[in-house]
Amino acid sequence: MSFLTAKWENLIMANYVINPEILKPYIPLGTQLDFFEDKCYISLVGFMFKDTKVLGLKLPYHVNFEEVNLRFYIKNKEKRGVVFIKEIVPKSLITFVANTLYHEHYQTCKMKHEEDNDKNVYRYNWKNKAKWQTLSVKTKQNTIPLDENSEAEFIAEHYYGYTKYKNKTFEYEVKHPKWEQKTVIDYNINVDFEANYGSEFKMLNQLTPTSVFLAVGSDISVENKRTINPIYR
Repeated sequence: MSFLTAKWENLIMANYVINPEILKPYIPLGTQLDFFEDKCYISLVGFMFKDTKVLGLKLPYHVNFEEVNLRFYIKNKEKRGVVFIKEIVPKSLITFVANTLYHEHYQTCKMKHEEDNDKNVYRYNWKNKAKWQTLSVKTKQNTIPLDENSEAEFIAEHYYGYTKYKNKTFEYEVKHPKWEQKTVIDYNINVDFEANYGSEFKMLNQLTPTSVFLAVGSDISVENKRTINPIYR
């Protein structure tokens, strides 16, 4: 049985090119950075969890909720995955379970969202140190495939999660079909990256994302974690 099943919907993905040296302390043993066209990417991602079940059970008041995360891209042999700097959710139980069982880096914050499919507006807000943070987009109506060998495909097509914990690396698989996207025609990123993620990510406050797109999403499943044997760094 899958550890978790849900629908991930309306994933805003804002993508930045950064110096890979910044990410070296976060790389789990046995993995290495995954580059696209010799560039190192980090992404701010906001989306909705819906119809969430843990071990097949719906937890009261924990079925539908927002998440915003900051993540970067790695690979383990032929497996392509992500590492999360931090994942923000509005439910303390989700934070406790993810941090305890998967050794992730969740934080609980007050959150809200807007999904207006008629106006094609999608927004995620979270409160950090009494200040509301914003990640929002306006899109075209139609959905289109991810172009093969594109930056958007690279960002979306990572199907494993990796966690660095002491001297161990945990791996888990996230299963979902290939997503379609909506073209973003306007976006707003009002985020204090230093306050949310630490001084090493302060430079994101001055950077313009290389791309912002909306992945429509799908049903997903998160499989149980395993410990991998580090072969290279």
